[in-house]
Amino acid sequence: MMTKAEVTAKTVAIKHIKIRSANTFGQVREKLEAALPELDAQIVEQLNQGDEQAAKVYGDAGPELSIFLVRDHGALLQIAGGRSNAIQYEIGNPLTASKMTRHRLAAALYAPLRVVLFEDEDGRSVFEYDQPSSLFGQFDDERVTEVGRYLDAALEAALLQAAD
Repeated sequence: MMTKAEVTAKTVAIKHIKIRSANTFGQVREKLEAALPELDAQIVEQLNQGDEQAAKVYGDAGPELSIFLVRDHGALLQIAGGRSNAIQYEIGNPLTASKMTRHRLAAALYAPLRVVLFEDEDGRSVFEYDQPSSLFGQFDDERVTEVGRYLDAALEAALLQAAD
């Protein structure tokens, strides 16, 4: 017997953030990538194996945020006859994500966070992202929203440092 799927929908308010910089795209990208390390594949493997000691060490001494993935969206514009400076980042921390998903698995939809860095028409560098606490607030769980507020501050600080 085939079961029927149930679909529900809810409209949520998301706060969208823009940070503009007078620095070049290259300068801002370089500063961000110097400040946030690439996600360590070894810690991912250790966490996937349930290594609590490695998780404690990473939590105590690891980076606050890491770059999980980089996508060159500007290169995709070549199919439209152009190219632009536009990079999408996935940024986060696997331990921080687990602090939310242990309470609400659907929070994994936004962990890691997505940030785009691009060069606007005036040649200025721009970061855009959706504020983590507004993304995670939709789950109506204060434990999840609290982690979102922590990410608000951590992500903003990293992006402002790169933009400065």
